[in-house]
Amino acid sequence: MKGFLLKAIGILLILVAIGVALSRAPDRPVETLVERWAPPPSEFVQVKGQVVHVRDEGPRSDPLPIVLIHGTGASLHTWDGWVKTLKTQRRVIRFDLPGFGLTGPFTGPPYIEMGYRGDNYARFVVDLLDQLKVPRAVLAGNSLGGEVAWRTAVFAPERVERLVLVDASGPRFTPDSIPIGFVVARIPVIKHLGEFLLPRAAVTRTLTNLYGDPTRVTPELVDRYFEITLREGNRRAMGERLAVLQEDLSPERIAQVRQPTLLLWGSRDRLIPPSTADFFTQSIPGSRVVVLRGLGHVPHEEDPAASLEAAKAFLDLR
Repeated sequence: MKGFLLKAIGILLILVAIGVALSRAPDRPVETLVERWAPPPSEFVQVKGQVVHVRDEGPRSDPLPIVLIHGTGASLHTWDGWVKTLKTQRRVIRFDLPGFGLTGPFTGPPYIEMGYRGDNYARFVVDLLDQLKVPRAVLAGNSLGGEVAWRTAVFAPERVERLVLVDASGPRFTPDSIPIGFVVARIPVIKHLGEFLLPRAAVTRTLTNLYGDPTRVTPELVDRYFEITLREGNRRAMGERLAVLQEDLSPERIAQVRQPTLLLWGSRDRLIPPSTADFFTQSIPGSRVVVLRGLGHVPHEEDPAASLEAAKAFLDLR
């Protein structure tokens, strides 16, 4: 019996070693990702020493650009569907937040001291608008991006005309389900292994958890999230962001928002349930919510046409 157990343990260790070897995914320098994920109109701009991946499209004469801010683990590509329509009428600016996409982690002062907190991101957005010479804009954001948008509206209200919050974070909430990638990134010992390992299957499971209809998750979509997550430093930054998530929440400050606000929420959002929208509508005077049937946590990505249709009137689009 003892010999059998030792043999079984040996086989298990071999299988684990094989699994680790197959899942090994080292960081990739940003230069190796640019050709595929940052062709024109992508550009890289300096914002107080931080190199930022940006796409600035549509008529430059637009006096009130629309700025799109992605969520945790995503990149500016998540807005591709919206931009295809928006850029025909409006100037549309999107970018990778520090710690995500091809922008990568915060690299120095003044941002690095505060880390991956919402107010630091809000300060960064204002600095980016300064760099792009945009005095005032409409901000639209999903999940973390929605929180960054409303925090920016509170931090610098004169810079924000109105808000579109898509399944935004900010209030306290109880998830119905947490994507496996987010769980791993929050476990101290495992998250360090996660800086070297990235099973493609885990990316697929995370995305199917975020989508209302898992059949919409394509191999091409998984490929994009998988490769961009490998950008040097992104996985460590993700862990640092998730580590401060709970203590960083400031739901009481949402009531300081005074800009016209539209809330879009996927009815099948299992991460930030649709009931969370009630907190926003009760806190922000005159705000209203549109529930997007059958869609999940990233409705702008899952069904760009349906989600943008709900926002067209608010954005003064035909």
